[in-house]
Amino acid sequence: MTIWNLGSINLDLVYGMDRLPGRGETVSAATKAEFLGGKGANMSVAVARAAARVCHIGAVGADGRWAVERLMEYGVDTGHIVQVDVPTGHAIVAVEGSGENQIIIFPGANRDIPVERLRAALTQAQTGDFLVMQNETNAQIEAARLGHDMGLTVCYAAAPFEAGAVQAVLAYLDLLILNAVEAEQLEHALGRPVTDLAVRDVIVTLGARGARWISTERGSDQVFAARQVQAVDTTGAGDTFTGYVLAGLDRGMPMPQAISQAVLAASIMVTRRGTADVIPDLKDLQDLIQD
Repeated sequence: MTIWNLGSINLDLVYGMDRLPGRGETVSAATKAEFLGGKGANMSVAVARAAARVCHIGAVGADGRWAVERLMEYGVDTGHIVQVDVPTGHAIVAVEGSGENQIIIFPGANRDIPVERLRAALTQAQTGDFLVMQNETNAQIEAARLGHDMGLTVCYAAAPFEAGAVQAVLAYLDLLILNAVEAEQLEHALGRPVTDLAVRDVIVTLGARGARWISTERGSDQVFAARQVQAVDTTGAGDTFTGYVLAGLDRGMPMPQAISQAVLAASIMVTRRGTADVIPDLKDLQDLIQD
């Protein structure tokens, strides 16, 4: 099967800081590095490194050819990435010693994906394929509705979080992934707990504490503990988790096994500085298990 990803593509400018700046404050950076990023690109790379097939649907500007080539190198099908007359998206990421970060995103081409290209891409999808989206592109509602009507398994990674964006696609979702803060915000917006959502599977990531899986079909609520590590950069850990969950499910794993694998991958990711370029592959997970 195939995982179709309507996803963002960014240049990530990552600055290492002794501490994150406060409001109105100027703080010098100790280091600077450039990475392929964007939640969409991160997830596509994670899926590919977890040994599943992923087709990325997205857009870059004339300055973004390098990003498409990098995705190809990592095993992502880039045949549905288009070039538009808008600069490629980018993010400015500040990371302090503890691994916590602040991120400023310029959406650029990510908000200019032609809807007709989305439709053309999904005509190649088959029942049983997966469709994943994040809140960094346009055309999310169109994609969710089309994916649902086609019988795809529709997943939404609710970040950057906007309650309205989640509500707009909620009726079409089979899987919703969000972090603990986002879950609280969604509960406040909807006036009911996430356990009451009409979504088959809800996963709430809990950072260093692991992840929580709510199966509305089974009426179950299960927590998966995280491996304890010294985090140096949490950027991209959630995207790595999502990509590994989807790849595991696509490869036929039951949900508990897919989540356990994803939690392990995310625990490796937070020990590395960077985004898509440093996402672990299956060999990294296997080496860790063997140790």
